[in-house]
Amino acid sequence: MEFKSLEYTKPLAKLIEYFQKLPSIGPKTAQRLALHLLKMPLNEVEKFAESMIEAKTTINYCDVCFNMSSSNPCEICQNSARNREIICVVGETKDLIAIEKTNEYNGLYHVLQGLISPIDGIGPDDIRIKELLTRVHKDDIKEVILALNPSVEGEATSMYLNKLLKPFGIKISRIAFGIPLGSELEYADELTLIKALEARCEM
Repeated sequence: MEFKSLEYTKPLAKLIEYFQKLPSIGPKTAQRLALHLLKMPLNEVEKFAESMIEAKTTINYCDVCFNMSSSNPCEICQNSARNREIICVVGETKDLIAIEKTNEYNGLYHVLQGLISPIDGIGPDDIRIKELLTRVHKDDIKEVILALNPSVEGEATSMYLNKLLKPFGIKISRIAFGIPLGSELEYADELTLIKALEARCEM
């Protein structure tokens, strides 16, 4: 959305336009964020800008689980205290973060980097399914927990993964859904996620 030059001075209009490119940020929120930023001390704004550049230039994907991290393997994969016999499969890093906030899960993760969605042209080969199967085959995994969003895409991906994982003879479970259909894990409260993990059922 472009802003009229009469409404905003050009640098402010540009700043508002960039804020509005962020997810869930509408024109009013973008304006509020831009005006707040302009009220911040210059050194704070510089630190903010530096932190964005640092994150963009140093964060990549873990070669093992495909979580976002500045180290490779990521901090979770490197942690020897984690239960290395369980993998929790999530769609995106934001879902991993939501589960980590519960402090209830102590296994490893696998981030698919998307979900199967034929409408969007995303098939099994477009997400990290092959890498998951390789890990299960190589790493003596005892259980795979499918923690995918309760959406059409999440359902399709869960069923597809269940079919591929069955021949390995491992336990395949799925988190219980006190989470409403069509919602996303990142927006679920921590107690709901804890209960969903505790009440996971075998597929």
